[in-house]
Amino acid sequence: MIKEYNPVWNLDSIFEGGSASPELQEHMKWTEDNISELKELMQKVTPGPEQLADALERLRVIKVSISQARSFSICLLSVNPTDQGAQFYRGETTTFQSTYESIISELKRKLARIGEEEWKSMLDSKNLKEYRFVLEEWRTEAEREPSREVLDLMTDGYHAWGQFYQSFMSSIRVRVKGEELSVGQAINLRSHADESVRKESHEALVEKWTELEGQFAQILNHLTGFRLNMYKSMGVEDVLQIPLTQNRLKPKTLNAMLSVMEKYKEPFAEYLNVKARMNGDTKMKSYHFWSPMNHDHQGMEYGEAASLIEERFRAFGPEMGQFAETAFREGWVEAENRPGKSAVAICAGFPLTGESRVFMTFPGTFKGVLTLVHELGHAFHNHAMKSVNGMNKSYPMSMAETASTFAEMVILEAAMDKAETDEEKLFLLDEKLKRSVMNFMNLHARFTFEKNVHEERRKGFIPAARLNELMESALEEGYAGALDEVPVHSWIWTPHFYRTDSPFYNFPYTFGYLLALHLFARAKETGKGFEERYMDLLRDSGRMSAEDLVMKHLGEDITNEAFWEKGMELCVKDSEEFVRLAGFK
Repeated sequence: MIKEYNPVWNLDSIFEGGSASPELQEHMKWTEDNISELKELMQKVTPGPEQLADALERLRVIKVSISQARSFSICLLSVNPTDQGAQFYRGETTTFQSTYESIISELKRKLARIGEEEWKSMLDSKNLKEYRFVLEEWRTEAEREPSREVLDLMTDGYHAWGQFYQSFMSSIRVRVKGEELSVGQAINLRSHADESVRKESHEALVEKWTELEGQFAQILNHLTGFRLNMYKSMGVEDVLQIPLTQNRLKPKTLNAMLSVMEKYKEPFAEYLNVKARMNGDTKMKSYHFWSPMNHDHQGMEYGEAASLIEERFRAFGPEMGQFAETAFREGWVEAENRPGKSAVAICAGFPLTGESRVFMTFPGTFKGVLTLVHELGHAFHNHAMKSVNGMNKSYPMSMAETASTFAEMVILEAAMDKAETDEEKLFLLDEKLKRSVMNFMNLHARFTFEKNVHEERRKGFIPAARLNELMESALEEGYAGALDEVPVHSWIWTPHFYRTDSPFYNFPYTFGYLLALHLFARAKETGKGFEERYMDLLRDSGRMSAEDLVMKHLGEDITNEAFWEKGMELCVKDSEEFVRLAGFK
């Protein structure tokens, strides 16, 4: 049954009145006062079990408060990037976050100075039992913490460039078929059924990127340069050290996964070649990649999409089903297709009220359904963490992308099970394989590009023309030469290159994709009841390393290539079946 849901979200239930909200103003003042009070207190604290437990509780309260305000400002800017009040509050929350991180940094240094015997005794105390993991992590990180001076500079330097990128991108307009579109709307046309629309949108964006590449080159150079200088001040040489630490991954785990990605290019290159031939081309043109296999499966209204998601989530488990119903009924989703919105789909968590908000521009396609589901997967992760102590809620991006990809699989696999014709199966296999290609080829290219940019930036400024060359080379390698008309400007419109909170936000997607495959395979084996096991894993995601988490809940060693090959083999089977159904084998 198709339900009618409003495609415009409700933010007033969090702070009424948007950026002019008196409640928001009071919240910001309370947060600022408590940060100042804690900053003074922490300067006097000599960590003992009781004092440390009290400090952690205060930090938890402030962390949740900052996150609530930060998410609200991000949501306001997503729907209206020119909202000056929201821009002000976004800047204020960045300042709060910087001060909060400087307090944490000082605490880490104090923890590092505690003797080993005293440290073990402290961790064994009942006051600190639930904080054990995060305290051990902080003590280890103390030696490479940025200085107070660097943290202060980050607000108006490093993070400011990232925010400027978002604002700049949101202001750009292109004309397609006589209509003025935002970047997000134009990018959505990649999956349009009409080839001429896809091509015109692609060419309009290329023209715009060519016009603006110099400005974007400055942004990327300044971001990367700041990051390298910051790492240098911390004694960090390897640019992957911080991203690996943030994702709680061992280098051995990343290397095992990358090795498997490099081994399995051929089946996905074959899929691309076959799909290109089906389109009448010899090689896959980049603007045809998201083209639909069958136009009959394309059209879908927002209410139909929401009802489908709710139905499939409920079939997986009652908790997930109830969550979806609440999210749509209570106005947690902003999906209306209108100009002026940000180009980037997001999920924002509101830990103070135990809610999330999901933002996108819904294009009325199955691809749009999967984008919506992806963000709802993040929101369900937040939902699962509601009962977890605030200091243990900071899960890494690799686990965030596991939850979002798992949600996609709930929809895709259910659709595959219901498919009755080869045409339907081909359509759904194509949707699955697009995601495999993105995770194994596109994200490998992004990883290569980002690594090479950091290496070249050490030597000096990288002009836009050179960034285009680096992007072209990385895409050729990532796609094993299977792409025609390589999109050399994708370094501009890929927002992950400009994230200041998560450098190298590429390999976490592949990690999450392959881990989600394992989880879904277990779900199919287990049947009813797996939902609670899945939620247990999500709840642990903020208080364990990735290796320990997967060993505890799946009994698998992710430092071993064999683990990653199991997931990869499932995707290879999809490619082989696609080629067979397409009539090329």
